[in-house]
Amino acid sequence: MQVIHSPHEIFARVGFERKEGQRVGLVPTMGALHAGHLSLVERAKSQCDVVVATIFVNPAQFGPNEDYAKYPRTREADLECLEAIGCDYVFAPEREQVYGPDHSTFIDPPSVAKRWEGELRPGHFRGVATVVLKLFMMVPADIAYFGRKDYQQVAVIRKMIEDLNLPIRLEVCDTVREADGLAMSSRNRYLSTEERKRALGLSMALRRASELVGEGVVSSRMIEEEMRRILIDSGVDRIDYAQIVHGDSLEPLEQTIAPAVAIIAARLGTTRLLDNWTLA
Repeated sequence: MQVIHSPHEIFARVGFERKEGQRVGLVPTMGALHAGHLSLVERAKSQCDVVVATIFVNPAQFGPNEDYAKYPRTREADLECLEAIGCDYVFAPEREQVYGPDHSTFIDPPSVAKRWEGELRPGHFRGVATVVLKLFMMVPADIAYFGRKDYQQVAVIRKMIEDLNLPIRLEVCDTVREADGLAMSSRNRYLSTEERKRALGLSMALRRASELVGEGVVSSRMIEEEMRRILIDSGVDRIDYAQIVHGDSLEPLEQTIAPAVAIIAARLGTTRLLDNWTLA
């Protein structure tokens, strides 16, 4: 496994691999890797000849009161994990190599970014879209791999690829969960033991939503009320949203008609968690 810091060098390496007829897969991450990230690398390895994982904590997607400085940075452990599963290249640029001192160009994200996280975290998706486009340009791979846990982020990237005619295919992989159902996240390490138990309310609420749809309930309002009840009973400290939305537009749905997705954002102490579930 080769670790590369220079954008010019990774661009040249990937260009050489593709010229040699190799299919290249890209797995963008912010580090603090867990089994969910590693499953993306494994999926990429199953479909591609060469796999590039990136490690870069993107300052542009953090708001002024968010946890950029505290975001976990576990570079050595991350590299060990990636080498152990056979990743070919790791692109780990420094902040100044991605955002120079005079950087002033940003991507205006698509309309699917406006609600939910877009309302609660102004500027977040501008930062996400910008860094992902920059990574696509620096690492011109054939396929990019993202996890569906960050459902709205995936929707933003998908629409950006479509709108800008980017020559890369998006592969969305299922959420990886702990044995008890909690969606894996780099932020889970912030949870205390007691908060970790209460965090199970997110997956419990989503599973109940799926059960209700299976029982024939079509009223989104009824399902949303049940999700909120479960979240409150489990002891989450704040519910930012618990909503049934259209799977593509992320607009609210009155009825759970396909494609319908349940999305949740909730806080446990100082930790904010996201999760989602396809309902129809």
